[in-house]
Parts: sequence; C-alpha cells; structure tokens
Amino acid sequence: MTTPKKITPPRALLIAACLACAALLSACGAKQDVLAAPSTKPFTVILDFFPNADHAALYSAIAHGDFRAVGLDVKVLTPATPAQPLSDLAAGRADMAISYEPELLLARDRGLKLVSIGALVQRPLTSIISLSRSVHSVADLSGKRVGTAGIPYQAAELDAALAHAGVSIPSVKVSDVGFGLVPAMLSGHVDATIGGFWNYEAIELRLMHRQPTVIPVDQAGVPNNQELNLVVREADARSRGQDLRAFLQALTRGEREVRAQPAQAAADVLAANPTLPQKLQLESIKATLPAAVPAEAGKPFGWQSPKEWAAFATWMFTQGQLTHNPADAGLPPFTNEFLPGQGI
Repeated sequence: MTTPKKITPPRALLIAACLACAALLSACGAKQDVLAAPSTKPFTVILDFFPNADHAALYSAIAHGDFRAVGLDVKVLTPATPAQPLSDLAAGRADMAISYEPELLLARDRGLKLVSIGALVQRPLTSIISLSRSVHSVADLSGKRVGTAGIPYQAAELDAALAHAGVSIPSVKVSDVGFGLVPAMLSGHVDATIGGFWNYEAIELRLMHRQPTVIPVDQAGVPNNQELNLVVREADARSRGQDLRAFLQALTRGEREVRAQPAQAAADVLAANPTLPQKLQLESIKATLPAAVPAEAGKPFGWQSPKEWAAFATWMFTQGQLTHNPADAGLPPFTNEFLPGQGI
C-alpha cells in the first residue's frame, strides 16, 4: 500500500468545507422546480460505458417523454472507453457525463473544472469476485492471482482490502486482464478479479449457474463512495441551473418508473443496446434499485452525502491517488442544489 501522506488541514475541515461551500455553485437564487416547458433544447449525455441496466432511469425517462416534458431533448452518447467521458465533457462535447466518484476526483486533481450534481447509485458497485472454491474472503487471496482492469485507483482499493484483511500485499500476484474480467475467471487464468460489479458481472456469472464469491469494496476496508455520478462543468452549474433542475426532475420520474415497471425499464435499455442479454438487464435492475436509495431518510433520489464525499476524497489522497490535498481545493466536487426539493 502507498505510504499515507500527512493530511493538513484535518478531514473535519474538509467536511465543513463541503457542507458550507456546496451552495456556492448555485446561481439560481430561490428554489423553483420546473414543471413543464413549451419547447425543447438539445441536451447531450455521455455514458460511462456501454448502455446497460445502470442507466435504466435515464432510458426510462427518455422513453416516457419525461425530459421533453421539462423542455430537454436528451441524446445519449457512448464512449470508446470509460476514461473518455470526463475529458469530452470538459472539452464541451457533451452537457453531462456519467462517471465514477474516483474518476471525478482524479479529473479535478488534473485541473478539470467539473462537479457532480447527483448520484445514480449510492454505494460502490465495484467488487472483488472469485470463482475459486478456495476463496471465500479477502483473507483467502494470500498467494493467489488477482486480475484487474488496469485502473490505478482500483489497484489502491485492492491494496486497502488486503491490508484491512491482514494479507501481505506482495503475496498477491496481480495481472492486468483489461475488461475481460469474466473470461479471465472462467478460464482459470486468475483466482479472483477486482473491477467487476456486484450488480452486473456477479449476476452474469450466477446466470451461468456459477456460484461466485462477491465482496463489494466498501465491505472490505474502502470508504463508501457513489459508483455513478452525474457530472457537469462548474461553469454550467453556475449558469444553467434551470436546465439542470429540469434534467434531475425528469430523471427522478424515470427512476420512479423503473421501480414501478422493472421489466419495461429493461426493455427500454435493450432498445438502446439490443445486443445485451435480456434476463441479465432485468435482474441487474432489480438488484440495483435498493442501492439508488439514499441512506439518509428523507433525502431525494440523487442525494450526495457531504461527509462521505469528504471521507473518500481524503482516502484517495492518503493512498497517493491525488497529488493535491482535497481539503485545499476550494469548492467541493459536488452539489445537491439542483435535486428536486433542494436549493436555497
């Protein structure tokens, strides 16, 4: 594991900064939820990866006309790689990107002026997954080979999990298998992988009549973080409050429609990506729905916890993944201002 750096100022100040500064991103004044609009304007969203069940609320809102009802003509782009969305967003090639909390923190560390305005999923989907009969816990990875997708922060998560379980990090052999995580396990090339999702690859394996051991990283020593975030440019968070409120209002309707009719939601996803296995999408949607609900009672769909953001940002810094102390970064990397019912 990377040697922790000294945190100055302490994490408590970062939490306070998140709580105090989030509202500064708003340029909307008093809260005014959008109800309807007579015409539409283009609004482009670039996904984190190929269209799948994680995006069910988005595709449901498109299919039901929820975005058009609030004046937005939403178009969806698919990136070539998961590293592309935030770069394209910063370059002005999209109005919003779906990405991951660690990716956003890394992008901001590079100087990109981006901010999350909502969460699709409230906790990590990334998991340690194994088909080996001798692996039932992280402690069992000692002396084993683990496949990764070659993503540095996931390597840090693996190190944290091993240390948390008391496993000597050098005792674990690591192989970069790219995005072929499932084939690497099925072939026996690796004993386990990190990077697959408990709501997708793990379900895919079960549908193959396999019995995987699945350990989400937040249950293995990694602080809670939101796997999927809705990210915009900071400048747009200051100047396009009405559009962002409208988007989140329509997306919230889409999420309710997914809960009401999961099978229809799966069909909407399949319409966008017909090559997907139908049963996998439906089972993934059902499994993910509880993880979309904020842990804090009374908070709306999309809520982002300031304390959890602060804790995870600090963890990224102590693991050597960030070069700049997030406590000194000014505005926090998120705002809840535009969620339905929130704001000044």
